[in-house]
Amino acid sequence: MTQSSLPRLQSIAIDGPAGSGKSTLGRALAQRLGFLYFDTGVMYRAVALAALERGLAKDDENAISQLAETLVIEVLPPDAEDGRAYTVRIDSRDVTWALRAPEVEAIVGVVSTYPRVRTALVRQQRRIAQRGAVVMVGRDIGTVVLPEADFKIYLDASPEVRAERRVRELRARNIQADYQAVLANLRQRDYLDTHRADSPLRPAHDAVIVDSTHMDAEDTLDYVWRLLMERAALHFGR
Repeated sequence: MTQSSLPRLQSIAIDGPAGSGKSTLGRALAQRLGFLYFDTGVMYRAVALAALERGLAKDDENAISQLAETLVIEVLPPDAEDGRAYTVRIDSRDVTWALRAPEVEAIVGVVSTYPRVRTALVRQQRRIAQRGAVVMVGRDIGTVVLPEADFKIYLDASPEVRAERRVRELRARNIQADYQAVLANLRQRDYLDTHRADSPLRPAHDAVIVDSTHMDAEDTLDYVWRLLMERAALHFGR
C-alpha cells in the first residue's frame, strides 16, 4: 500500500526514548508509504555537534540557544550509498555520521532541554511537516510538533535492550562502545527527556504504545503496519 491508496493519510508521528527502534521503524514505514522520513533528533544532534566544534560548554544555555537560532541545518534525502537514511548538512557540510559520535551522544540530552533550542527547531520541523506525506520521528512529535497527526506511535523498550542495540550500531561503524557506559548514558537521557520542563517525553493521549523489547525490527514493523492499516480502514475507509 502506498500514499496514493491512502490519500487522506498525511502524517505519522513516532515518539519514544533513545534506542527504542523508532528511527528504524520510521524509515521502513516511510519507504512502504512513499512518504518523507524525518528524524527530528538529528537536528538536536546537529546543534550539539556544532556546539562541540565551537568549544561551547554544554551548560552554556545562552550561547547554545543563540547557535540553534542561527545555525543552518539541512535534512535531505540520502546522497551517498553508505547505509544512511538521510543526509544532514550544517552550513552545507555533510555531518551525517558525525552526529552519532559518542561525544555528541554525551551532550545532546542536555542541549535538547533548552527551551530556546527546542523552539527554534520545532519551528523548522513544523514547516517541513506542513508539506504532508511525512513520517516524523522524535520525542515530542505527537504531543507538540504534530499534535494533529493522523497516526501516532509511542515506541518503547527496556533500557538494557536499547543499550544493546546502540552498542551494536556503534560497533558496526567501528566505533568503540562500552555497554555499561552506553546504558548509563541512556538512563541519564531518559531522565532528562522525561523531566525537562519544556515538552517532556511522554506518550500522546491518543498514541498507540508499542513495546519492542521482545521484537526485532521486522516484527515491530509488521505489527505497526497492521495497526496502521486497521486505523486507516476505520477512519479513512477502503
